[in-house]
Amino acid sequence: MAASTSTGQQSAQQAVTPQLRQWIIAQAQAGCRPEDVLAAMQAAGWNEDVAIRALEDTLAQHLASPSAAAPAPTPVAPARTTQVARRAEPEPQATAVPEPSLAGEPTVLWAGDRQVQVLMTSKLPRVVVFGGFLSDEECDQLVALASPRMARSETVVNLTGGSEVNDVRTSDGMFFQRAENELCDRIERRIATLVNWPVENGEGLQVLHYRPGAQYEPHYDYFDPSHPGTATILARGGQRVGTLVMYLNTPEAGGGTTFPDAGLYVAPRKGNAVFFSYDRPHSATRTLHGGAPVIAGEKWVATKWMRQGEFI
Repeated sequence: MAASTSTGQQSAQQAVTPQLRQWIIAQAQAGCRPEDVLAAMQAAGWNEDVAIRALEDTLAQHLASPSAAAPAPTPVAPARTTQVARRAEPEPQATAVPEPSLAGEPTVLWAGDRQVQVLMTSKLPRVVVFGGFLSDEECDQLVALASPRMARSETVVNLTGGSEVNDVRTSDGMFFQRAENELCDRIERRIATLVNWPVENGEGLQVLHYRPGAQYEPHYDYFDPSHPGTATILARGGQRVGTLVMYLNTPEAGGGTTFPDAGLYVAPRKGNAVFFSYDRPHSATRTLHGGAPVIAGEKWVATKWMRQGEFI
């Protein structure tokens, strides 16, 4: 197929590097569908014709290589409307996750320095709602410490491992470093005790502020292994395996945490927290969740993400 002049100019500016070829092979070995790999490349700014040729050449060379570690998916034919045979996406193996000690169905748990109520539990998705996780004074102090440092919240860019402002997340936020101050250190140790997970495997606390109408559309907290930027993110501590959202105030209306796949809505109440874990980066965990729009008032929350290994 003859390329147009503009396509030829763009192609000349997009060299297929060894790093790109390695990434394509890695996606093939992970079982990703060719059309998904192509879509990811186009979303990252690659010209479609260049991306198709890179896929074809790389996969053909990989299949011909005696050292190929795993079968690659069927190459994509060089046509914009090509239909590629679908391949079942393999489900990653389960891994260890944070888990509160709920044997015997206790109504309260000891979190090291404070008793916490167990208000609700769900097995799939794995969700636990805690009452009185933070005191009113701790909530107010976190808001006061975070307020001068708030900026428009960003989301992870899966193609690069960086972050950017995105319309799906209309809040302001900031991050504390782990153990940045006495309050953060106390809360982080409380979390570690409550969910039986090392303090060092946690990211720093993030505080978010939602005004009326602000929300965070449904999403997963784990990092999608099929995206090229994931390797950069995982180098800092492995996958995310658990999340704790702490409510720092009670909005007048709205602003709860939703789990659409389970039809679950957790109402935001000052001092309470909702915990959920995901033992693999896969939709089978049913941990799709979001922050419902604030209907009246405002919402302040603090979020703690837990990783497989030490977060650096």
